[in-house]
Amino acid sequence: METPGRLHPGPPSGSSRGSRRQPRPAGYGAAVPTVRFNHLELTFARGTLTPEFRREVADFYGGVFGWDARDVTVVGQDCLYLHVDDGQFILCAEVDDPIRSPSYDHLGLLMESRAEVDATLAAIRDRREADDRIRLKEYEDLVTGGVTVHAFYVKFLLPLWFDVQVIERTA
Repeated sequence: METPGRLHPGPPSGSSRGSRRQPRPAGYGAAVPTVRFNHLELTFARGTLTPEFRREVADFYGGVFGWDARDVTVVGQDCLYLHVDDGQFILCAEVDDPIRSPSYDHLGLLMESRAEVDATLAAIRDRREADDRIRLKEYEDLVTGGVTVHAFYVKFLLPLWFDVQVIERTA
């Protein structure tokens, strides 16, 4: 069985997530601003973002992750906007040459607890019983030193996987 890559279990211990500037490792020069993801744009073949497709995406991602879906116009094009949280969103747009992701390209979603990951996984399993288009990869915990990553991958209608995880530190 192919396994999606899981290269990094999270930010290093002692990282300064909330600071405006983070020191660079030796040899990289001065401190740099903290960078946070704002959005991800996913592209689809023209004609994909039908009302039915939009409803199915809204129902699934709203139901399992709580994302709000709405139609928006961006540079004259009708797009699907998935509001993740304040300042983070996924924009779905149609283009002539859309993304192709036949592998395990993914976006990591970090949850606060093992219980949240497990509850989300259970909800997705329930939905998968009624819809075999939902793809799911379940994993044993990845333990590296004092860090345990408890995760699964899910893919539905969007052209990439979502790696849903919690990072637990024991040390």
